[in-house]
Amino acid sequence: MSYTKKAGLPPGTLVHIGNKHTNETKISVIDYSAEHVQRIECKNVEDCFVYKDTESLSWINITSLNDISIIEKIGAAFNLHHLLLEDVLNTQHRPKLEDFDDYIFISLKMLGVTKDGKGIVSEQVSLVLGSTWILSFQEIEGDVFNPLRVRMENIKSAARNKHIDYLLYRILDTIVDNYFFVTENISDRFLKLEETALKASDGNTLNEIQRLKRQIIQVRKTISPLRDVVSTLQKDELEVISAETNRYIKDVYDHLIQLIDTLDTQRDLVGGIMELYLTGVSNKMNQVMQLLTIISTIFIPLTFIAGIYGMNFTYMPELQSRYGYFIVWGVMIAIFIVMIMFFKRKKWL
Repeated sequence: MSYTKKAGLPPGTLVHIGNKHTNETKISVIDYSAEHVQRIECKNVEDCFVYKDTESLSWINITSLNDISIIEKIGAAFNLHHLLLEDVLNTQHRPKLEDFDDYIFISLKMLGVTKDGKGIVSEQVSLVLGSTWILSFQEIEGDVFNPLRVRMENIKSAARNKHIDYLLYRILDTIVDNYFFVTENISDRFLKLEETALKASDGNTLNEIQRLKRQIIQVRKTISPLRDVVSTLQKDELEVISAETNRYIKDVYDHLIQLIDTLDTQRDLVGGIMELYLTGVSNKMNQVMQLLTIISTIFIPLTFIAGIYGMNFTYMPELQSRYGYFIVWGVMIAIFIVMIMFFKRKKWL
């Protein structure tokens, strides 16, 4: 559904905006403390409500936003503001941070590379951090968090021995670290394009350059607002974020600055590849024009001779010559050979 279909509706009206996915809504919970960790797959939405007020910490992940009634029930159980739920369902939002006193809301994009390695996939992830729990909302099944989930099962995991805001940092850090894989993929494709830009002058190379340029702009538009979100998260005195966790969040901010610098460099380099491609096309055009010019130059005197003896005047002395035809051919062949030798000496051939 697009923004236009929501026009005129009251603020806070829950409408899913974005691509519709056929995935069934799934809810999983990781309940943990320093002494234990438990992974639960909830059969009903009500099964996750008990993890709001427990002595342990809980990470509740909701996959698929198709069923709005489930989002409404979760919002009611965790006392989430209706405008927050509206932002969860709006998957076309730019990254943002909102403080609701008892909890904070963060929305951002999780990026990945398509199987063929030529495309960028984007999925919105919404995070709500409470006093002892985190809610994460995803559009589709499958994410980059599996290594984090596996590490949490280790009793020595730092997340197991810290407060819930540290888990928020780990989730943000995992998403940001995956951005590096996306930029590395762009760099690899850039190197391949650089090699073929001068050699190939077909439309496929031009299309690939334009596609790469659009993807760099897309990734930068995704990461740039997230830098402001993390900066706010780091600098504002939020009750649910401890001073210790703020030190880790600064590291995420540094990664984002590095990513933005990398993308700016890649954007400039793509412009260089375009110039390289156009230079290659221009060089090939010049070579073709040079060849055509040489051919024309060779045939100018030959055409001139053929034109003279093609005139139908009655009194032309050479027309009565017994060997005139062969002499003309000899002169034309000699001119041809001399001009070829001249062009080779000039290294035009």
